[in-house]
Amino acid sequence: MASRSISLFQAFLMLVLIVFWGSSFVVVKMTIGNGLTPIAIATYRFLAAGGFFLIVLLSKRSLNSGYRVVVERKDTPVLLVLALTGVTLFFVVQYTGIQMAGPSIAAILVCLLSPILITVLSAHMFKEYLTRKQILGILIAVPGTLSVVSAGIFSIQGSSQLLMGSMILLLTPILWAIYTLLGKKIMEKYDAFLVVAYTNILGGLLLVPFSIAESSFYRILTFGIDEWSAILYLSLTCSLLGYYIWFYVLGKAGAAASSFLFAEPLLTLLFAIGFTGETLNPYVLVGGLLIFVGVYFVTRK
Repeated sequence: MASRSISLFQAFLMLVLIVFWGSSFVVVKMTIGNGLTPIAIATYRFLAAGGFFLIVLLSKRSLNSGYRVVVERKDTPVLLVLALTGVTLFFVVQYTGIQMAGPSIAAILVCLLSPILITVLSAHMFKEYLTRKQILGILIAVPGTLSVVSAGIFSIQGSSQLLMGSMILLLTPILWAIYTLLGKKIMEKYDAFLVVAYTNILGGLLLVPFSIAESSFYRILTFGIDEWSAILYLSLTCSLLGYYIWFYVLGKAGAAASSFLFAEPLLTLLFAIGFTGETLNPYVLVGGLLIFVGVYFVTRK
């Protein structure tokens, strides 16, 4: 997508977006501290988000009779894979990683490794050559990743849990890369918001069996104000409103919008320090910086 100049209003919207998405890691960590499991949080978030997306789709349809809300049957398997990789499995893994390794490590590995992996897989799939700068970026990001993951080995307390959580989080860039590359093709056929809506709706439904299996599905009957606030924040602002902002600015400013996302891990770190008392781990900081530099070289045109 071509890059265009971004207006002050669009920049403001992107700042709001990264605040939503950056804070979500910390909101999940705090909600886990209130007794909800990662699977339960993901299930409730996307069932609620799916409901919001459905309302919007029906509203779009009522306002514009020509708006397409039904997909062809042959594309249903693709949507199911998108739901599994982009929502169901992705957020179970991510939230489990947040529980074990903390919000900051999760944000670094999820947000910064994904563009690198997407670039590598895209080059392989479409038979493209990586530039020297992209190869350099990858070589810089590899030790950065090792530094972040190894933080668990050198930490004094909870080293095994931190290490295991970091290893689990390494699955998230893989799942997101599959979702992104597979979704890119189907979004050429359908409205991007329609695809995201179906992904959220199906992803939430596919989470229900996991929640029932761990006996957390009916926990919703005992929700207090803190739990409801967290679920509504994650589903309404991070999912529905977040994607509205993302597609709006992306359509107006093009690739220039994506550069704002690189600041998301920094905001997560600040939120984590302020709200959960997370301490700065030097291995995570150094590794995060190296990955950031690597992403810069990989994504720079």
